[in-house]
Amino acid sequence: MNKTERMTELVNLLNEYAYQYYTLDNPTVADAEYDRLYDELVALESELGYSLDNSPTKRVGDAVLKGFKSVRHLGRLYSLDKCQTKDALSAWLDKLVKACGYMPKCSLEYKFDGLTINLLYRDGKLERASTRGNGVEGEEVTEQVKTIKCVPLSIDYKGVVEVQGEGIMRLSALAEYNAKEGVTPLKNARNAVAGAIRNLDPKVTASRRLEVICYNVNYIEEDFASGSDMIEFLKKNKFKVSDKFDLFDDKQRLIDSLDGIQQKRDSLDFLIDGAVIKVDDTSIREDMGYTEKFPKWAVAFKFPAQEATTTLLDVIWQVSRTGKLNPLAVLEPVDLAGVTVSRATLSNISEIRRKDIKIGSRVFIRRSNDVIPEILGIAEHTPQSVDVTKPTTCPACGAPVIEEGVFLKCSNAKNCAPAIVSAMSHFASRDAMDIDGLSDKTFETLYNEGKLNHFVDIYNLKAEDFEGIEGFGDKKISNILNAIEKSKDTTLDRFIYALGIANIGKKAAKQLADEFNTLDAVMRATYFELKSIDDFGDIMTNCLIEYWANEKHIQEVESLLANGVKIAQKQVVEGALSGKKVVLTGSLPTLKRSQAKQLIEQNGGEVAESISKSVNLVIAGEDAGSKLSKAQKLGIEIIDEDRLMSIVNGEK
Repeated sequence: MNKTERMTELVNLLNEYAYQYYTLDNPTVADAEYDRLYDELVALESELGYSLDNSPTKRVGDAVLKGFKSVRHLGRLYSLDKCQTKDALSAWLDKLVKACGYMPKCSLEYKFDGLTINLLYRDGKLERASTRGNGVEGEEVTEQVKTIKCVPLSIDYKGVVEVQGEGIMRLSALAEYNAKEGVTPLKNARNAVAGAIRNLDPKVTASRRLEVICYNVNYIEEDFASGSDMIEFLKKNKFKVSDKFDLFDDKQRLIDSLDGIQQKRDSLDFLIDGAVIKVDDTSIREDMGYTEKFPKWAVAFKFPAQEATTTLLDVIWQVSRTGKLNPLAVLEPVDLAGVTVSRATLSNISEIRRKDIKIGSRVFIRRSNDVIPEILGIAEHTPQSVDVTKPTTCPACGAPVIEEGVFLKCSNAKNCAPAIVSAMSHFASRDAMDIDGLSDKTFETLYNEGKLNHFVDIYNLKAEDFEGIEGFGDKKISNILNAIEKSKDTTLDRFIYALGIANIGKKAAKQLADEFNTLDAVMRATYFELKSIDDFGDIMTNCLIEYWANEKHIQEVESLLANGVKIAQKQVVEGALSGKKVVLTGSLPTLKRSQAKQLIEQNGGEVAESISKSVNLVIAGEDAGSKLSKAQKLGIEIIDEDRLMSIVNGEK
């Protein structure tokens, strides 16, 4: 055996030993033997002057990176809808049964509490690792993730595949790390993972002995019949997966099994904050689809949040982008789930009164969904307790405060600095006009200097407007101006969302774009046309009607368009389904949902996600649910796959 062959043998042998140790938790060789073979490989690589792509020596992470690069995922990474009670989960499962006509087989898995990692493999090699980011784009952290020994550098599958997992730090590893002399103790395993992955020095990542537990194939060039098949694929390709993956086709047994997980929670060597329930059959998943944020076929059951008591020191009022005054609780700092909490949200003055919250009192707090601190109620009042006073003037501009239902609002919202700055920041955010480089602080500075007052002012900024602002050099200014120019080419849903219309979020903006196709049609939409859209109630509909009834808003939009903002129009394809808005529901006999959608669009049709009066045609398969019922009530034409094929083939 020559030296090159020996190198290959050592790499394969060491990778197999590492897989047994780090992935299967079943070491098959003594540490001393592993170290001897590893040292032999290092010596061979030094002698030959190169190393193989999947060599374990590439996990060291010697190079300190200069910054994180934003990368686009091949498949979108969705978050999960949540429920926090068994009643809520039961209601979710009831909706699932109603949609399917029976209780589909569902998986039950741990909801790991760490950092989502997306792994891209091409030709069997790890090409890239990234954070979740906004689900569409994340930060590249390849060199950091390469130091995690249970992440395979090469796999047997040779196609393009993205694997989603959760980066975790075991509690035993955390305790061992904190016991070392000379290190700053880490507060909790969750923060330890985020700090290690999002660290420009991969050696920091390596020092924390992280793991990535994989649970989903986010993108692949073939189909799986089930989530169970995905897990088997991951195991076959030597990814580390959870030992918790149970299947249920009985609703009550599934719900009852949550007790066992919750009881076991404190004995686990890693953090979980709940359990994840997913429909196993991927054809059902495809039919159910997604909301703007979540898959409709999965839900996270959140365990009760941890609570603490502390003293409420003060309540301050902040002005939002809509001019609403939001109360913010100032707390005596307290450690909660490893995080020092000194602020908490309060809904409104009515909620403050209802909970009898007073400044100077001891309060119960929790981190809702383990993220946002909130005040649950009063633990005890003290002799120093005083009522929270309702402001009569805006804390930012001094204008009179007006009451709108349970909320307080600045009467001068359109000219109130915090509201203007917040609206500008929202307009430029990633999911809106996507203007990179403009922070809240920058908007505040530009506003104070009289450079910005309306959205359109952003497009009139010049290089000299940034001169003298701390941290702004020529390159940064040039990048911002280029980002502003690039943002002029946008889509209808982004533009609608950027305007900051009250109660119109990303999902609603996308629905409006899909329903009306053009900005002019959205602006002219009637009350009844808007109400016919799924999930559009009186509040959302009235907010839109009132927004377009304001002449200043019309002028703002016209100014943006006059200053170069261009909204991309959908490509019009002529065909047998031209002018038809089509909804797919149920499982078709031979066509997958993606194939049916492509067929419709290739023949001039437009695929909509929800039923409304503007829908012309519904294609229904087996187990069609509420969409079919709604279509029948509205008198929309309903056909099957055979009839669809007849239409596109030109048959009568």
